[in-house]
Amino acid sequence: MKTLILVRHAKSDWGNPSLSDFDRPLNERGKRDAPVMAKRLLDKKIKIDQIIASPAKRAARTAKYFAEVFDYKKDKIEFKEKLYLAEPAAFYATIEKANDKHECIALFSHNFGITDFANMLTNTRIDNIPTCGVFAVKVDCTK
Repeated sequence: MKTLILVRHAKSDWGNPSLSDFDRPLNERGKRDAPVMAKRLLDKKIKIDQIIASPAKRAARTAKYFAEVFDYKKDKIEFKEKLYLAEPAAFYATIEKANDKHECIALFSHNFGITDFANMLTNTRIDNIPTCGVFAVKVDCTK
């Protein structure tokens, strides 16, 4: 049994219009929400074996907050350019290349791709995974 956790980055700061989209940081709410959401997963006894994230500042920081809560070494986070504003195909490709020894991987990315990908995985219709929203699915497989 494998578990896939999709996490949309926490709330970003739009206060500096001169920053590129890629470089937008988290705002104060995002800095509060990310550790809270990570703790909720930890409280459910979920163990994350691998963290893979978009390198965009807001997604990377969200992943680092989760890493802190899960006592996961930040230097072990894998940053994948293709997860920045990713289409569903990029999520499939990333998962396909993940190490089969991991039972639970967490991907940190952006909308609209993360919501579209979640909808492709299930028969559930999700209109929008909110900022710092978490979507998880378990699959009976070995790879």
